Amino acid sequence: MARIAGVDLPKGKRIEIALTYIYGIGRSTSKKILSSLKISPSKKSDLLNADEINEIRKFIDGHFKVEGELRSEVSMNIKRLMDLGCYRGLRHRKSLPAHGQRTHTNARTRKGPKKTAIKKKGSATKK
Repeated sequence: MARIAGVDLPKGKRIEIALTYIYGIGRSTSKKILSSLKISPSKKSDLLNADEINEIRKFIDGHFKVEGELRSEVSMNIKRLMDLGCYRGLRHRKSLPAHGQRTHTNARTRKGPKKTAIKKKGSATKK
């Protein structure tokens, strides 16, 4: 099993798809990596030899921010916006959409489950 950037690549998948399991690498980036290293994108991930795996690992380390480094950079950017108090930072702080989407309906992913009013027990009078 190939391990690149701290991620175990899935067995039996095309290497073009398997590389997308690494945070920060999508389909187009995966294609660029493989074309620059002259590795066939249709080759299965478990059929790569050690030299090809090392080439991919070195190329990714030298050219891209992935996994923990990228996650920390993104979180620092969001924290910076929140500290500045700009509009996007305020929207992040309130867990609302930051790019102008409507919130009257939808936006349930950002806002979380609906908050409903809870009825008090014992409000009915007994005779």
